[in-house]
Amino acid sequence: MSPDGDRETVGTIVAAALASLEASRGRIDDLNVYPVPDGDTGTNLTLTVRAVAQAVAESEAGDRQALARDVARGALMGARGNSGVILSQIVRGAADVLAQSSNGIEPLLAARALRGASDAAYRAVRRPVEGTMLSVIRELAEEAEGRAADEAGLGGLLVELVRRGEDAVARTPQQLDVLREAGVVDAGGAGLLELVRGVAAAVSGEEVPAAAAVDEPLTVEAIHQELSRYRYCTVFLVEGTSLDRQRLESELDALGDSLLVVGDESALKVHVHTDDPGAALSLGTTAGTVDRIEIANMHQQTHQREERLLAVVPGPPAERSRSGVVAVVAGDGNRRLFESLAAPVGPIRLVEGGQTMNPSTADLLAAVEELDANEALLLPNNANVLLAAEQAALHAERPVQVVPSDSIPAGLVALVAFDGARSAAENAAEMREAVAALTTGEVTIASRDVQLNGVSIRSGDWLGLVDGEPVAGGADFVDVASSVVDRLCSEPRELLTLVTGAERQPLDGLLDRIAATHPDVEIEVQDGGQPHYPLLLAAE
Repeated sequence: MSPDGDRETVGTIVAAALASLEASRGRIDDLNVYPVPDGDTGTNLTLTVRAVAQAVAESEAGDRQALARDVARGALMGARGNSGVILSQIVRGAADVLAQSSNGIEPLLAARALRGASDAAYRAVRRPVEGTMLSVIRELAEEAEGRAADEAGLGGLLVELVRRGEDAVARTPQQLDVLREAGVVDAGGAGLLELVRGVAAAVSGEEVPAAAAVDEPLTVEAIHQELSRYRYCTVFLVEGTSLDRQRLESELDALGDSLLVVGDESALKVHVHTDDPGAALSLGTTAGTVDRIEIANMHQQTHQREERLLAVVPGPPAERSRSGVVAVVAGDGNRRLFESLAAPVGPIRLVEGGQTMNPSTADLLAAVEELDANEALLLPNNANVLLAAEQAALHAERPVQVVPSDSIPAGLVALVAFDGARSAAENAAEMREAVAALTTGEVTIASRDVQLNGVSIRSGDWLGLVDGEPVAGGADFVDVASSVVDRLCSEPRELLTLVTGAERQPLDGLLDRIAATHPDVEIEVQDGGQPHYPLLLAAE
């Protein structure tokens, strides 16, 4: 087959997989073990496959091996969240096998490709867990190997793989206690099944659900004619269903000027000049899923342009730091906290993201490469960003150390130990030690009814978690938050940090109760502004 024919075939298959994922994205997002507002597996998988589709469309590969490399790189650079990173390895493993053949794809080759995909996925995870998308891809490989000699052809094989995939996903709660307790199947496995369902439909000629339309990037140069009294030009995409453009526009209008909100019920592109990008993004995440975030300091850009035009002679260049930090942060207050901690001792670049907004591998890699330092430290500050951070570190052109901070408070504690004059390895050792000594908690609103860890949780109630595990639920914020504090302070602690979110709750009652029950603990309150989680806590 010619290179053009290969691209067309791969493009058709990827488009079908993407359409199938798009149609099921919301349902997969809802398959979250804990009833907290960070169920974004469907979105992460969809955005990862979109990146593959873009890579195929832009590929100028002259042979099948080069096309396979473009596909694998597109998947990796576009990977979002842990599920997206694992999917990128599945794609790479399959592409490596398919690239070795010059003929069409027949059942035996498909079986070898699925085995390569399964092996690559298992290698990517330090501690593979059954009952996840890992076990689903492994079972698909086993089914393909068992049927490779059948005469049903590739279409027939794929239909059988969908049946085996349905069974494998349905059995994930039997393999993983936390799924069984929550009453859900694994979201990553369910997403992988929908991807295979789309491919099977394309090969067998069945109709595939149409993908949701995505608005083209908005051109906004025409409204940048003068220096706005607001500092930040903020642009982002909101995706969802039944999006209310007029309502979002009205809410954003109070934050700044030069506002544009365009699109349809499934995708809205936002442009606004504001002093509070975090508040704008919070409104976006309330409406739907936020992506393609761009925040630019217009005043700094304008002043830099003026300096160039006036031929301002700069002073002697500052000595380049040995190491710097890239941190994933959500919330304008948290951005200020991270910048204020790092600025005196070394450079820092912030990547917008966190709960429901997982940055891609490419986003993290770009921030690392733009960092004004010889080496880099990467703070993911969210468990679902860790694998993407590790992949970015592997593909960076400078030494990168990933510090496994799984929350904003953990990232702040790690940053206290940072010194730009030291190497990344020296910093990482001390930062990891600081994170390991920390216990963190969260208070949010439950998104559905569930019984977990002996805690009965009702949709709409407050939910308290400690180190990611539910510990309390109820209608009273102070009661739930106090239960989290009691668990955090069950061992002697010196400092308790409270980081308030965008939906800030009155803390007077909570602070009074903490003072009464834990009088020896020093309390520090910070305005973080993170969405979805009105309160983050850390005890050290």
